[in-house]
Amino acid sequence: MSIKKILVSQPRPTSEKSPYFDLEKKYGVEIVFRPFIKVEGLSSKEFRQSKVNIPDYSAIILTARTAIDHFFRLCKELRYNVPDTLKYFCVSETIAHYLQKYVIYRKRKIFYSESGLMEDLIPIIAKHNKETYLMPVSDVHNDKAVVLDNNKVKYVKAVMYRTVSNDFKPGEKLDYDMLVFFTPAGIKSYITNFPDYKERNVVIAAMGQTTLEAAAQAGIQVDVTVTPEAPSMAGAIEVYLKKVRAEEEKEERKAAREAAKLEKERQEQFAKRSAAAKKAAATRKAKAESEAKSPATKKAAAPAKKAAAKKK
Repeated sequence: MSIKKILVSQPRPTSEKSPYFDLEKKYGVEIVFRPFIKVEGLSSKEFRQSKVNIPDYSAIILTARTAIDHFFRLCKELRYNVPDTLKYFCVSETIAHYLQKYVIYRKRKIFYSESGLMEDLIPIIAKHNKETYLMPVSDVHNDKAVVLDNNKVKYVKAVMYRTVSNDFKPGEKLDYDMLVFFTPAGIKSYITNFPDYKERNVVIAAMGQTTLEAAAQAGIQVDVTVTPEAPSMAGAIEVYLKKVRAEEEKEERKAAREAAKLEKERQEQFAKRSAAAKKAAATRKAKAESEAKSPATKKAAAPAKKAAAKKK
C-alpha cells in the first residue's frame, strides 16, 4: 500500500529538528499531527483525595514531558516549594532536558536513560535504592510502570492528569494512509469516533505494550511498531516506508520490464508484418513481370500495339 499521508496522534513537535520532519523530506509524505486524546490536569482538590503527600518523596521518576508539567503545576497549586535536593530520574535525555523549563538544570541531580528505554533506567535507580520514589502518571497507566514492577522497584504512582477523547467534528474525514497511536486512550478514541474502523483500509502503527494490547482487543491489526533495531516510532515508520518504497520500486521495475517486453513483441510483430508485406509486394511484382514476358501476354498485346501504330 502506498503511503502518502500519515496522522501522528500527538501534538506537533516544537522543534523543527524532529525526525518526523526528516521523514517528510526524505520520503515525500505528508505528516499531520492531531491528538486523538487530550490531557486534563487533576485539580489540587482531586489530587488530595489520593492521599499522596509529595514532600514524603526524595526522587521523581519521569516518563513524559506531560508528567513534568503537571507535577510542577500541582506543586504550585499545593504551595509546595520543590527542594533543590529532589532527584529526577528520566526515561530519556529529551525528557531530562525538558526539566530546564522549571529548574536550573546544572544545579540539580538529574539522571536519564541513554537509550530512551525504561529498562536502561533501572540500573541507575538501583544505585540510588535509598531514595523514596514518586512517579507522576495519567489515569491510564503506561507499560513503563510494568517495567518498574517487574524489577521490584519500590515507588508510588501518583495520578496527576487524565486523558480524555479528543472528539472529531461530525463528518470530519480521516483520509490518511497511516495512523500512529501511542496510548490505549488513543485507540479508544479512534474506535469511538470512527465505528467503521474495521472496514478502513489503513496502516496502523502503535507504540507500547498496553497500546498494542488495546489494538488487539479492538481487532485492529498493527502493522508498524518499535523494535530493538528501531526503538523510536519515527524510526519504525522509516523502516516501514523503506519497505514500501522497495516494494514500489520492485513493482515499477517489473512493470518497466513487462512494458519493455510488450514493446519488443510489438516491434517484432511490426517487423514481421513489414517483412511479410515486402515479400508479398515482391512476389506480386515478380509475377507481373513474369506474366508480361510470357508469349501469351505478348500475343494478346499485339493487336493493341498495331492499332496504336495506325493512329500515329
